[in-house]
Amino acid sequence: MAGLCLTVLFVIVTTSYSLEVSDKETNLPSIESRFPYSLSMLTVNPCCYYPCQHKGVCVRFEMDKYLCDCTRTGYYGTNCTIPEWWTKFREFLRPSPAFYHYILTRFKWFWDIINSTFIRDVIVRLVLTVRSNLIPSPPTYNSAYGYISWEAYSNVSYFTRVLPPVPDDCPTPMGTKGKMELPDASLLVETFLKREKFIPDPQGTNLLFAFFAQHFTHQFFKTYGRMGRGFIKGFGHGVDLSHIYGDSLERQHMLRLFTDGKLKYQIINGDIYPPTVVEAPVFMIYPDNVPKEKQFAVGQEVFGLLPGLMMYATLWLREHNRVCDILKKEHPTWDDEQLFQTTRLILIGETIKIVIEDYVQHLSGYYLKLKFDPELLFGVQFQYRNRIAVEFNQLYHWHPLIPEKFQILEDEYSHSRFLYNTSILLDYGVEALVESFTKQIAGKIGGGKNHHPGLLKVAAGVIEESRKLRLQPFNEYRKRFGLKAYKSFKDLTGEEIMSAQLEELYGDIDALEFYLGLLLEKSNPNSIFGESMVEIGAPFSLKGLMGNPICSPEYWKPSTFGGETGFNIVKTATIQKLVCLNVKQCPFVAFHVPDDVLPKLKKSDEL
Repeated sequence: MAGLCLTVLFVIVTTSYSLEVSDKETNLPSIESRFPYSLSMLTVNPCCYYPCQHKGVCVRFEMDKYLCDCTRTGYYGTNCTIPEWWTKFREFLRPSPAFYHYILTRFKWFWDIINSTFIRDVIVRLVLTVRSNLIPSPPTYNSAYGYISWEAYSNVSYFTRVLPPVPDDCPTPMGTKGKMELPDASLLVETFLKREKFIPDPQGTNLLFAFFAQHFTHQFFKTYGRMGRGFIKGFGHGVDLSHIYGDSLERQHMLRLFTDGKLKYQIINGDIYPPTVVEAPVFMIYPDNVPKEKQFAVGQEVFGLLPGLMMYATLWLREHNRVCDILKKEHPTWDDEQLFQTTRLILIGETIKIVIEDYVQHLSGYYLKLKFDPELLFGVQFQYRNRIAVEFNQLYHWHPLIPEKFQILEDEYSHSRFLYNTSILLDYGVEALVESFTKQIAGKIGGGKNHHPGLLKVAAGVIEESRKLRLQPFNEYRKRFGLKAYKSFKDLTGEEIMSAQLEELYGDIDALEFYLGLLLEKSNPNSIFGESMVEIGAPFSLKGLMGNPICSPEYWKPSTFGGETGFNIVKTATIQKLVCLNVKQCPFVAFHVPDDVLPKLKKSDEL
């Protein structure tokens, strides 16, 4: 173990790079020489060249001048490219993302030892703080304002954003690089994203994970198109379980039983299911041919779309009412409102625990065991408030997870038969769906060419939305999150054909759009997607989870959750317990296909 530690330290020191070298590699001196503080090109906004590096802020003066605000970036100079002494030292010791991904996904025996010691807490605390610090808090920009303003801070009806938009008066849509017009969005998805043959995820991610991802994120990814571009429906910017309880007080009240803190329900064949819209008259999206008596009523109006989403809605409904019974027994004097509100806090805690220790753990592929323990951050400067960024919303469109068909026990369903099929949940029951979804492998997200043809319109819509919001190029986001900018399309994709097509359509790697870059980037070895998706997505995710108020010192105590019993429900939550405490017979439950099933799936799909 000591030998491995010394080896790791040696590799960190010898493989890490100085930011001075990195700056030379990205030709920053040439930027400074071409675009000095005073410009002669009066028609070009100097900020269109993205001259300010390392989180420096570009401020335009008059028509031909700019200034990079390097405050607290660790850099100085005209373009914030000269590192301070401490920055040089820190960056010299910092390993590359590829290196620490390699270390964290190998040497299982080593991590088994680490996971049983206090060192685990030290590493997890470091992961949480380093990742979270990459997200500005309080937020800086939003969908309407590309500069800091009170409106951008206070108006929570907007998505926030990490980078300001491409200035309106730039020579090209992406700044100064690339062609005068961006490629047609439909052409892009047909060429690069459309599935030719289903590509299974090499990590063994299953449909139980895929439906959890979709169900979980619908509580905070709620684009409100009727308001205009960049608006979010409701006011929740994090884990508030509005997909269970509704995003308004009116909807919540329609779903509540107002007895013992419980939600409305119906019993079918001896099992609890959500009520119908006849019993809970909330707005739900169903086709006209589905009668109201067969329309389930839940917190999120779109969950009738897929049986997998309604399966999770049913599990959380059962869990809510189960926890209410436990609290009622311990607190017979509590009224309905206190039982309901305390149960909601418990379920929020359960959700965060499951997401970190089951969901993110699987996604990372790390042998380091992640840990949900808010106390790890109590001695660290941390703000317990979150805002959902438009970049995070764009990044999380993981439609390649969806397979060609859905296998439930011995039956097979096409997409058309699966969508809005209200009978599947009742005909098979929650146990059968969990078992079936656990055994069916999901698609690989990264690398391109794995979108089901029926979902291409969604992907095209994401690209079109990014253009309306004028998201900066993919490489600018790489640099913002501490990654090296790609120098060519081949560097991005790792192959010849797609890279040549991208070169023809975009003309310059620095003009590649954010969402397409994420999906076409070459994947990490045996991984579901590439480096950028991890390094950009993880900070948003962890900040949103650990920034929840229940993780603060004022909330994280037994009394918040009704005592030690409720507190322990949160601290011991797992995806397996969520299922098995709410069904009659416990199936195998995990976010990956069973070990005895995966080899067969790999062989059948020629993975």
